Amino acid sequence: MITAGVDVGNKYTKVVVMKDGQVLSKYMVLSGFDQQQAAEEAYTRALAEAGVAREEVRCVLATGAGKGAVTFANDTITEVGADAKGAVFLFPSGRTIIDVGAEEGRAIKCDEKGRIVDFAINEKCAAGAGSFTEAMARALEVPLEEMGPLALQSSKVIPMNAQCAVFAESEVVSLIHSRVTKEDISKAVHDAIASRIISMARRVGVEKDLVMTGGVGRNVGFVKALGEGLEMAVLVPGEPEYVSALGAALAAAERAAG
Repeated sequence: MITAGVDVGNKYTKVVVMKDGQVLSKYMVLSGFDQQQAAEEAYTRALAEAGVAREEVRCVLATGAGKGAVTFANDTITEVGADAKGAVFLFPSGRTIIDVGAEEGRAIKCDEKGRIVDFAINEKCAAGAGSFTEAMARALEVPLEEMGPLALQSSKVIPMNAQCAVFAESEVVSLIHSRVTKEDISKAVHDAIASRIISMARRVGVEKDLVMTGGVGRNVGFVKALGEGLEMAVLVPGEPEYVSALGAALAAAERAAG
């Protein structure tokens, strides 16, 4: 049985196509202004890579901030539901999932079957999400992909008082003028983001094992800050940005079978 999951995030749209519990293909495009077009493009490309015709797909579930734009989906699944199902599929021991994307972060506690026990969402402030890192990278004049490795080169603790992305950028500029190194500033930025996410996670209770999903899972500086702050290992999938789409595809299989 072939199913698919479509995750329309604020920055990227991801598609996973599965057959009988195995991933056939995945594809990602920028969500852009026209989310419906992005979903259509990603889905078409994913099907082509899988060598699957549309009529062969039994069920498609959509998730993410723009899930309503997926006009070809049979139904939708909540972001937390997709996160949990995808994370536990990859890491059966996972009980706490932290998902951080471009615009929001989520902390989820689940059981051994990936069913939600509790969750919390940070969606009102970019300071707890990937766009915060992007803004700080611009202020430091370094490529975004270098921010994480830069942070690993510092061992200093420099607290950032500003929790708003706009004011934090001014604080970074002040640190630059004070001749604080880019490595130390980058670590301060990641520590600040991790602090917000950790506070949110503790509201739902953090239990082992901890799984990190979402695009920010590729940021080694953030993963290190998160693990140190929670004093536990952080499990990160090879492609953390696809976990929600994977969860949606798995849920689609359950729905089609049931």
